[in-house]
Amino acid sequence: SMTRKSKTPRKPLFKKGSQASLKDPVGVYCRVRPLSFQDQESCIEVINDTTVQLHTPEGYRINRNGDYKETQYSFKQVFGTLTTQKELFDVVANPLVDDLVHGKNGLLFTYGVTGSGKTHTMTGSPGDGGLLPRCLNMIFNSIGAFQAKRFVFKSNDRNSMDIQCEVDALLERQKREALRQIDPEFADMINVQEFCKAEEIDEDSVYGVFVSYIEIYNNYIYDLLEEVPFDPIKPKPPQSKMLREDKNHNMYVAGCTEVEVKSTEEAFEVFWRGQKKRRIANTQLNRESSRSHSVFIIKLAQAPLDADGDNVLQEKEQITLSQLSLVDLAGSERTNRTKAEGNRLREAGNINQSLMTLRTCMEVLRENQMYGTNKMVPYRDSKLTHLFKNYFDGEGKVRMIVCVNPKAEDYEESLQVMRFAEMTQEVEVARPVDKVICGLTPGRRYRNQAFREELTQLLLQSFPPLPSCEILDVNDEQTLPRLIEVLEKRHHVRQMMTEEFNKQVVAFRAMLQEFDNAVLNKDNYIHGKLSEKEKVISGQKAEIERLEKKTKTLEYKIEILEKTTTIYEEDKRNLQQELESQNQKLQRQFSDKRRLEARLQGMVTETTMKWEKECERRVAAKQLEMQNKLWVKDEKLKQLKAIVTEPKNDKPERPSRERDREKVSQRSVSPSPIPNAPPIRIRHRRSRSAGDRWVDHKPASNVQTETVMQPHVPHAITVAVANEKALAKCEKYMLTHQELASDGEIETKLIKGDVFKTRGGGQSVQFTDIETLKQESPTGRKRRSSNTAPAQEVVTEPEWTDVETRCSVAVEMRAGSQLGPGYQHHAQPKRRKP
Repeated sequence: SMTRKSKTPRKPLFKKGSQASLKDPVGVYCRVRPLSFQDQESCIEVINDTTVQLHTPEGYRINRNGDYKETQYSFKQVFGTLTTQKELFDVVANPLVDDLVHGKNGLLFTYGVTGSGKTHTMTGSPGDGGLLPRCLNMIFNSIGAFQAKRFVFKSNDRNSMDIQCEVDALLERQKREALRQIDPEFADMINVQEFCKAEEIDEDSVYGVFVSYIEIYNNYIYDLLEEVPFDPIKPKPPQSKMLREDKNHNMYVAGCTEVEVKSTEEAFEVFWRGQKKRRIANTQLNRESSRSHSVFIIKLAQAPLDADGDNVLQEKEQITLSQLSLVDLAGSERTNRTKAEGNRLREAGNINQSLMTLRTCMEVLRENQMYGTNKMVPYRDSKLTHLFKNYFDGEGKVRMIVCVNPKAEDYEESLQVMRFAEMTQEVEVARPVDKVICGLTPGRRYRNQAFREELTQLLLQSFPPLPSCEILDVNDEQTLPRLIEVLEKRHHVRQMMTEEFNKQVVAFRAMLQEFDNAVLNKDNYIHGKLSEKEKVISGQKAEIERLEKKTKTLEYKIEILEKTTTIYEEDKRNLQQELESQNQKLQRQFSDKRRLEARLQGMVTETTMKWEKECERRVAAKQLEMQNKLWVKDEKLKQLKAIVTEPKNDKPERPSRERDREKVSQRSVSPSPIPNAPPIRIRHRRSRSAGDRWVDHKPASNVQTETVMQPHVPHAITVAVANEKALAKCEKYMLTHQELASDGEIETKLIKGDVFKTRGGGQSVQFTDIETLKQESPTGRKRRSSNTAPAQEVVTEPEWTDVETRCSVAVEMRAGSQLGPGYQHHAQPKRRKP
């Protein structure tokens, strides 16, 4: 438990940049003990000052391929088999004792398997003291001349110290002081030849050293210094102690005996007295193996001297407490190796449980510090970790000495110890802060001693020595007068010295008055200067506040501008992306346009060539037609010439209409051999369904073909757009559809159907027939289609003349029976005057 006067919070919150915010890792050292026999197999080798190497011994080479497995572990420093106790102490424990004298806490562990040298490292052997006696020796070498009288410091049961005046301490010394005999059993163990002392000791303070010794056995705490009256009939078992928390949140053992010691011998005698009470178990590993954790606590109380430098300052708040805990952990071997049973098995289980809790605490601390997590550290799972909780949560230095035995039998246990030690040195502990400096003037003790020595010398020089006062004879009349004369001289000297002292007092008082006046004037001057400086500082503070406000405003504006810039940049990126996509789209459209232009250019070229060919064809047809006309005119001229040159016998009679009709009918039956004669009578063809009412649907986009074959449907309602009103009045429906054929001619389709009434009151059309009409130019190439109606073939006859000669034309209708009803073919005669 930490016993510093300054409060140590459960979770300290240190200011950034302060000394307390600094952390140091747990210092882990390794000490390798020598082998018991020279021919023993070793599994540990020291590589250098910081590294050891473990290799699998012959009996444990159970790897899959039987390789020689080697692992290396690094520590802050490694001590080999030739390391002396002094070398180990100087590196590991000396800094802890130096911190203890300067008011800082420390914790030192020895950890390892049973038989690895933990107790030898901590306690030592006769003539070769370990860390514990050397720590005590260094403490008393440092503070020996500045120790307070016994019982000036008095410990209480609240983990703090009380302070008594010299009179009370003297009375208690007279009541409890007894002569202490040094036990010869350990006299040689504290015989430390090397002198060691801490530097920069505060000489204006007094010190008191208190020691306590406890053990943790089966997760119970026992006080090894508790004096229990021995009852031979019914021995009383020791009572376990409880852990408590003081006002500064430090853990301590309630009711633990604290013994004030004044020398190394006395302190080690107290330790040896408690050592005899420790539980020693006879296991197969080691007959002297300790089966419990031992904790030896050295507590140092420090208080300043008063202003005169003579007595200790009677203020409890000025006491500074620091402590150094030396912990000798139990063996870390596993239960199956000890071959223990019953109590020994339970004992080993509790030991392993407490060490496992220590390991778990180290792992959680390491995880919290490395990864920033806030997991709860399970200190309360074990008395050992709960007692030293404040070292890891608060401040102080923590050191661990890992003791290993290089023999092959300890290989597996040594491997576990190494892994735990390597993980522990990654845990960091807050660095202890320096103690608060007392406000009294330093050097008080030295000035007080110098004044006493000077006063003694002055009194010896000023007063004459007293003569011998022994009266051997009754009639001696010289001794008393001489004594009276000397005493009168001493009295006269005393009076003179008193007058001189009074004069010096007056002069000194005047000097003090002048000094006070000068100090007062100086204070006034300083106060004036300070007031001016304070005004300047206040103005500067106001300016700083204004600038800070301005800075905050600018920062706010900068933040807004940064946000706006971010928004604009995002918009810019979006617009750039949109622009790029539009550019890509335009490029695609441009490429499509170029492809379309190229395609249209090709189509135009093709169409131009096609129309050129068509024009050539039509020109040729026109030329043929003109040639036919010329031929007809020539024939007419020939006939006219023949008529003119023919002699007139009689005036011919004008044929009657009836005869003309008969001739026309005869000619229509047997066509005239004269080619290209104009038609004289229209031939009518009656529709098979002329009695029905039709809806003749002719869209406005249709063009007049002006052919001889014109559809004619009687009693029909002609519409440009189909409507329900017209459908309701008729039983038949016909749609005229035109389209341009591939050869450039117009093709007409007549789509016919029946009109039915639906249940909803409307009309529906069911198509039943399609007629296709197609016209062809006589000069063009004749094309036949299986789906189209036969084209018309017209033979042109010479036109009529005023002469009584008539030319008839014969119109041959091919496949006339295939045409649908409702069509009449008209051949109107054309008359032209000569």
